[in-house]
Amino acid sequence: MSPQQGLSARAWPWLLAAAILIAFFLHLQGIPLFDLDEGAFSEATREMFTRHDFLTTYLNGEPRFAKPILIYWLQAASVSVFGVHTFAFRLPSSLAATAWVLAVFAFVRPRLGREAAFAAALVTVCSLGVAVIGRAAIADALLNLFIALALFDVYRYYETGRAAPRNRVFLWMALGFLTKGPIAMLAVPVSLLFFAARKDWKAWLRAAFSPVGWAIFVAVAAPWYVAEYMHQGQAFIDGFFLKNNIGRYSSSMEHHGGDVFYYALATLLVTLPFSGWVIRTLERLRIVRSEPLDQFLWIWFGFVLLFFTFSATKLPHYMLYGCTPLFVLLARYREQLRSRWLALLPALGFVGLVLALPILAKHLADRAPNGYYRMVLEQGPQVFGVAYYVVPVLAFVAICVLLFRPRWPVWQRTLIAGVLSILVLMQSLMPALGALQQQPVKDAALLAKKLGGPAVMWDLDMPSFSVYRQAVTPQIPPKPGDLVFTRADHLDRLAKLGHYKVLYEHGGIVLARFLGPHA
Repeated sequence: MSPQQGLSARAWPWLLAAAILIAFFLHLQGIPLFDLDEGAFSEATREMFTRHDFLTTYLNGEPRFAKPILIYWLQAASVSVFGVHTFAFRLPSSLAATAWVLAVFAFVRPRLGREAAFAAALVTVCSLGVAVIGRAAIADALLNLFIALALFDVYRYYETGRAAPRNRVFLWMALGFLTKGPIAMLAVPVSLLFFAARKDWKAWLRAAFSPVGWAIFVAVAAPWYVAEYMHQGQAFIDGFFLKNNIGRYSSSMEHHGGDVFYYALATLLVTLPFSGWVIRTLERLRIVRSEPLDQFLWIWFGFVLLFFTFSATKLPHYMLYGCTPLFVLLARYREQLRSRWLALLPALGFVGLVLALPILAKHLADRAPNGYYRMVLEQGPQVFGVAYYVVPVLAFVAICVLLFRPRWPVWQRTLIAGVLSILVLMQSLMPALGALQQQPVKDAALLAKKLGGPAVMWDLDMPSFSVYRQAVTPQIPPKPGDLVFTRADHLDRLAKLGHYKVLYEHGGIVLARFLGPHA
């Protein structure tokens, strides 16, 4: 390796392969499912098998209209092969995220070159938001794959005018519509703005009103929606379209709100440890050229930023729908990244925060807002053992070394720091968070499964309990003899109903036997 060139050409594929394995597959089975979302998706998939109903999803016996069907079908296929395991529920997302990264590589390479393609792919896989959703048993990795594929084909259609990429846009939008609904149509407004900026209205109109394209969309997306409406009627329209789409945009749901700067900050968060690189690249907005690729990427990013800024419900991962073009822009202007401190301090800060987490957990436990969170954090001494520190300490030292290796390009050092950050995330941080929050839930569920008999959830909503128990657990008041899954700080409420016996208590989670009402 020439010190003037940094990484050799042969190193790039290995680095990308390692990053994908770490981000999307490391500890895929070992870390318990996180509630609420992973537990809800996984339990709804599991109940498909017990109900023998692969049309409508149910969660603990109640219809679940939060998301369309495709991710559940893919999870069901995985469970059919591998069984009811954490790995099986997460595998479709891991494969979708891998395909997302490879789609970025395939789009960038013929336009910006091999080196830029590897840079864009590595930025994608090593960004915090992508790494987290790319292994989670939820719909977002799959949706981001289809959004990226659709918009990449929009640009290919602009370049060539051919029918093939145009028709694929409709296919990807249809599959996305089956994954998460109307947001999958993002290609429509973005393409409209881009073609308008290029003063190429005729090409856009030909595509937008393509009979073949819409025939593909309807053939792929419509059958399930029609069948679900015929099966569930207005309840499906109210639950999915009115509540979980229009309702989420027009009003803040589940206390997920924010101000006008929310997504500017969210962008820096989900792109960690490349936040400094993002800031440097955003400066290019002042000198946006008329070059079409730049315009297309900035319009895509800008539309998502503005659209979700006006949404009442705000969540950081929504910004990922507009981060794919940002990843490409980072790679395009990688040589403009010259400040090693701006580039590497976010990675150093992230790893430093992971190292400080045990101390922070002890500090926060003393100031927890309620007993449950205090008991969760009090598990710290058991979770944060010596093994927790090994990878973060080595990564911190390695990033410090990268700070003072001037013969390597700054962007290459930043990518290596990104891989190290993802290793810290998946080897230390995520297992620790899983042990703190979810391991007690899983242990209680396995005990309930062993004991058998009916069980209820009381004053909490953690569907992963039903997944690991492998039985529906309704959220209803207990009857005598029922197992009760609840929080330790809610036992006083249970006591008002009657007598109980605690069978398991750890980390704020309790499994009790309800003995009956007071005499």
